[in-house]
Amino acid sequence: MTEQYSQTYLEQKLKQVFGFDGFRDGQLEIVQHLLDGQDLLSVMPTGAGKSLCFQLPALIQNFKTVVISPLVALMDDQAAALQDLGVKVALIHSGRTYADNANSWRSFAAGEAKILYLSPERLMQDRMLAALGAQQIGMFVIDEAHCISKWGAGFRPDYEALSRLKDVFPNAVIAAFTATADQATRADISEKLTKGRGLIIVKGFDRPNLSLAVAPKHDLKKSLLAYVKSRAGQCGIIYCLSRKETDEVAAHLTAAGINAIAYHAGKTPEFRTAAQNRFMSEDAVVMVATIAFGMGIDKPDIRFVVHASLPTSVEAFYQEIGRAGRDGLPAETTLFYGLADLIKRQRMIFEGDGNEHFKLLEYKRLEALIGYCETVKCRKSALLAYFDEDSEACGNCDNCLNPPVEEDYSAEARLVIEAIEGSGQFFGASHIIDIIRGAQTAKIREKRHDALAVFGAGHARPKGFFQGLIRQLISSGMLRVNLEKYGAVQLTAKADDLRRGRASFFARVNVSTPLPRQSRASRSNGGGGDIGPDIGTSSSPLFQALKAVRLEFAMKKKVPAFVIFSDATLMEMAQQQPLTEADFLAINGVGPKKIEAYYAAFSAVIDAHITATPTDDNRLEDGA
Repeated sequence: MTEQYSQTYLEQKLKQVFGFDGFRDGQLEIVQHLLDGQDLLSVMPTGAGKSLCFQLPALIQNFKTVVISPLVALMDDQAAALQDLGVKVALIHSGRTYADNANSWRSFAAGEAKILYLSPERLMQDRMLAALGAQQIGMFVIDEAHCISKWGAGFRPDYEALSRLKDVFPNAVIAAFTATADQATRADISEKLTKGRGLIIVKGFDRPNLSLAVAPKHDLKKSLLAYVKSRAGQCGIIYCLSRKETDEVAAHLTAAGINAIAYHAGKTPEFRTAAQNRFMSEDAVVMVATIAFGMGIDKPDIRFVVHASLPTSVEAFYQEIGRAGRDGLPAETTLFYGLADLIKRQRMIFEGDGNEHFKLLEYKRLEALIGYCETVKCRKSALLAYFDEDSEACGNCDNCLNPPVEEDYSAEARLVIEAIEGSGQFFGASHIIDIIRGAQTAKIREKRHDALAVFGAGHARPKGFFQGLIRQLISSGMLRVNLEKYGAVQLTAKADDLRRGRASFFARVNVSTPLPRQSRASRSNGGGGDIGPDIGTSSSPLFQALKAVRLEFAMKKKVPAFVIFSDATLMEMAQQQPLTEADFLAINGVGPKKIEAYYAAFSAVIDAHITATPTDDNRLEDGA
């Protein structure tokens, strides 16, 4: 590295442009590699500041940079944030007018803007590649790079064409970024983008501020309403499996007075744009959505992410929960999980596209997610182990806060095995449970399963108990679901020892666990909307007043509120109560451009608060 790009110089540029006092973990290393002209793939947890890693080198170097992003909203948000910092940015996508796109190109071609944001579809057109070939393009940034890999969550065919970039621009730096990539996905991305010659930098997957929980999926709408009501004043996302479920859950929450929005691909583009704008700008809004919503969402104050159904894989799950707590403050994730979800996901793999090898890998990924759901140990450890990362017990997941007790349920498990065997291994879980519990259904009478010795032997246990037990038996490999026989639950060779009494089966006591309460971190920070210490929490009058001023600026500029200042920056203002420009510059996230644009308004709010708030001395004089 040249002296020009010493750490001191980079830290000065960081403060000057972005207003940050120092680099976060991993950022400096990546910035230095890119300034040295090194191709790389960086895997960093959501909220770790990936965008700064390529934005700072792009502004320092003499060449031009093209940033490829999969979503219009993500491009708009990043461009708006840079423009608010005084950085000239070019932006070309289908959501803008022809005149706006043409003006952006002229700005980029003339060198007024050093950064151009493009979608992969626009970039890989022959006309655009030829036009870029006439420019001094020094770096291509591929954001959300897992989209290029069929092994990654959110694969997009248009991204595959990016594998040609190194051939067309052999001297340009290729910088790929993602928060979600296991070992196979990382290798696939690196091979496609850098011919396997780029650095792979993995900065860990741990998000210490996220709590993890799994809850039984019973009476889902009632459970979701109770969950959201107990977190009143918070912003969150609820992911549903289908469009129908999305609409129904959103309607149920709205009828109960919750500020909920339904979002899925069946909505019009105009509706989706308006919905996303509401979510980005309003407080205490709950987005109920399919996976069509979320990639690249840069809203920092999402306090919870709920999965109403089982996700497709651990990678998809990690990608989606990563949208919570990007501001580093406590946030919660909860997955509602039932046996029907497991069978539905298996069927989607079985009936989906791809060869047998691909489907086998997808089954393995699903099994890893089931293992996360069924574990009685620390969930954080189970999640990170999938990404080959060791960790101590987190002390903040449901299993750590309320350690489950395992008990010998061998006798009950043998009832399940006997019912499956006695009925010929042709039936699904619901019918097997009906046999065990002695239900007098038409199907049982028709098949004469009420004559089986096991009929009614488990009547003392509720249906939910056996649903949980069967899930754990499937997870342990003793049972399997045969999708070729319409979801029949069948025995595996591993069940033989248990059936013959040569092995025992231990399972979570009560099998079904209660709805998760708020995590220890959220409770200790006030629960509800209260996050952080007493001064500068989201309930403090000064913090709320600062947010109101921020919202005025955001509405005037037609940008998300966090573009003006993040919640973390406002909380620091509320705590430190700066009045002079020098004091404001000491706040993390405040640089010269922010001072120029916002100092007068925000300092006036703080000054008014200090004037209106009696000091301890004044209270003593009044006899308090």
